[in-house]
Amino acid sequence: MFEQLGLIGCGLMGGSFALAMKKAGLVKRVVGYSKSPSTTDRARQLGVIDVEAPSALLAVAGADIVLLAVPVAATESTLKAIKHLVTPQMLIMDVGSTKADVVQAARRALRDQMGSFVPAHPITGREVSGVEHADAELYSGRQVILTPTERTLTAHLRRAEELWTALGCRVSGMSPESHDAAFAAVSHLPHLLAFAMIQSITGQEESDHFLSLAGPGFRDFTRIAASDPKMWRDILRANRDEVLAQSRHFQRALQALEQAMQAESDQALEDMITLASETRAHWRMGAQRSTKH
Repeated sequence: MFEQLGLIGCGLMGGSFALAMKKAGLVKRVVGYSKSPSTTDRARQLGVIDVEAPSALLAVAGADIVLLAVPVAATESTLKAIKHLVTPQMLIMDVGSTKADVVQAARRALRDQMGSFVPAHPITGREVSGVEHADAELYSGRQVILTPTERTLTAHLRRAEELWTALGCRVSGMSPESHDAAFAAVSHLPHLLAFAMIQSITGQEESDHFLSLAGPGFRDFTRIAASDPKMWRDILRANRDEVLAQSRHFQRALQALEQAMQAESDQALEDMITLASETRAHWRMGAQRSTKH
């Protein structure tokens, strides 16, 4: 049980975390701050937070746990703003989708208080944003990656693991660099491709007609293109090198498929499609088993 959660960023991710902690009976009081006063006020009206704070610093005053639910580009400035009230007993986490840049920002901002910080990435989210969409079940059954540094205190890492587990999450750990390489492949590049797919159609004269004919396959493939633009701008910029490396892998695979089509090599084309189809089917079965487990 935590006495007080200092929530910085009262949108979808932060608001859902606060609601999940309240539902699980893990926190007595939530003090929240958002850059937009109207967001903080709305969070209080919805019962996401109990008290509005006029600044990030005052949101963490008296807190024994702090969650940063801000854009990854704002990590350093936010940590600098609260540093003077950070104590060795305070657990600090974030929910950013990139980790190497977040860890470097924390090193610069927290310095001798770095032991309190446990970088975290919950693998969840929605295409909609805002505290109105906060959901106590957003994290339930989801995977959470923790990327502790050599300075992260063992006691805080254990508390973070226990907390996420209590919220119904499957917790695992890896280095910030390994995390960013992996998620460039399975999250960041897919978003980039979805953005590019929509751009490629809207740039054509008959785009409206084409889109009117699109069915479930197009809907499913491009669903993530509706994600928050500023957030994904920051993610793609922060993990640029890894995403570009994955983009080169993708381009080689696409070129191989195009070459098979140009050569009218039915067998080569079918073989590549079969490999992709079987890989996807196998992954899906594995995901279902792990979810049930």
